[in-house]
Amino acid sequence: MLQAVSIACLILVFGLATALPVNMGALAFLAAFALAGLSGITTDEVFGYFPGEVFILVVGITLLFGVARVNGTMELCVEAALRRVGGRRWLVPWVMFFIAGVVMSVGFVLAVGVFAPVAMSLAARYRIRPLLMAMMLSHGALAASLSPTTVFAAFVRSAAKDTGMFGWQMFAASLTINILFAAAIYLWLGRDLHLPIDEPSEGSEPGAKVPAGGALTDSEQSTGNTAIRPSRMTSSVSATQLQGDTESAMLVTSTPERLRMTPVRALTLTAIAALVVGAAIGVDLGVMALSGAIMLILLSPNRYSQALSEVSWSVILLICGMLTLMSVLTANGTVQFIANKAAALTPVAAVLCILFVVALLSAVGSSVGTIGIALPLTFPLLAVDSGLPATGVVIAVAVTSLIVDVSPFSTNGALVLAAAQVDDRDRFKNQMLAYTAVVCLLAPILLWLGLVVVPG
Repeated sequence: MLQAVSIACLILVFGLATALPVNMGALAFLAAFALAGLSGITTDEVFGYFPGEVFILVVGITLLFGVARVNGTMELCVEAALRRVGGRRWLVPWVMFFIAGVVMSVGFVLAVGVFAPVAMSLAARYRIRPLLMAMMLSHGALAASLSPTTVFAAFVRSAAKDTGMFGWQMFAASLTINILFAAAIYLWLGRDLHLPIDEPSEGSEPGAKVPAGGALTDSEQSTGNTAIRPSRMTSSVSATQLQGDTESAMLVTSTPERLRMTPVRALTLTAIAALVVGAAIGVDLGVMALSGAIMLILLSPNRYSQALSEVSWSVILLICGMLTLMSVLTANGTVQFIANKAAALTPVAAVLCILFVVALLSAVGSSVGTIGIALPLTFPLLAVDSGLPATGVVIAVAVTSLIVDVSPFSTNGALVLAAAQVDDRDRFKNQMLAYTAVVCLLAPILLWLGLVVVPG
């Protein structure tokens, strides 16, 4: 009876958070305390389940990158990367892939939200299909979403701490499959990007709309041999021509003063680089990031007061709530109960079923919430003499849950959908949904084969 009530609460938490604009973490905390009371678990024990290490990590990293946004360090890095493009518009999608990946890899979970207005404006300017640019940006961020310095990786490590999982393997798997999907969609939609085009006409100004499919007309594909020069774009585009937050469209208001290296920006880059080194040598990244952010803030307290608003409090609430709830469900035997019911399937087949369910749930709901629900279900399968590779199963669940964030119903997908400069937004959303369906079908199979079947 207790397990049935716990399962019902878990489904209710996920369903309400998906259907209503309510943070899943807040619902998870409520469910955790309610189920703890029914299970004979004390309030002090529930507080002991709170993931303090993850809390400090998320606060520290997002605060540090809040400072980096305020002082222009991130804008400087984007502009430096785009200057390398020159007239090679085929490189633009890969530049955005790389930038989003680098920023995400050092822990900034808002990478897609920051760069979506910039990327979709570049798609209109360079006449790149919006779907291609949207997916390249998303896959770039998702490729690095399980870097050892990210909150997603911290969540997975915390949830799977007994499996002996190695963080860099998780990062490598996420990077590999996202590059694979990015390369596939680039070959599908970016075949003509090597062709030169005329200087932008009035219809191709950054604020102009393009067809949702992004297809170039015959005349656009065949006329002229002068490529677009991005230097003109960075000097002529105004912030009002972009959809979305003007602070997010960092490079559109670039000026020489804003694009020069300063001592504060150099210190900020040093603090970010220290995170990468810290990840390699095993230093507590949360403490390091928080220390770096506070030291930078102390240099100019008034200027950086707004950086605190960059802290992802909703993400913190979501992660901490789900980890606490799953600890309660583990303590009251619900996780083991579900796993025993799944024992009718062979362990290998059960993992594949879990991966498909994870992909579907995460595409319309919370990735962190889905990981928190799915991972504990796999642990009993790993505990028996099944021959399953524990590390591979955990990584497959985590990567599957995150790669489907290309969906327009996910946070990342919704951001690029909102920033897209297209005539028919509904058609563009349908294109995103079609691509998401492909990812939901193929990603679980590829990860299952590569991480579970072959190693097992």
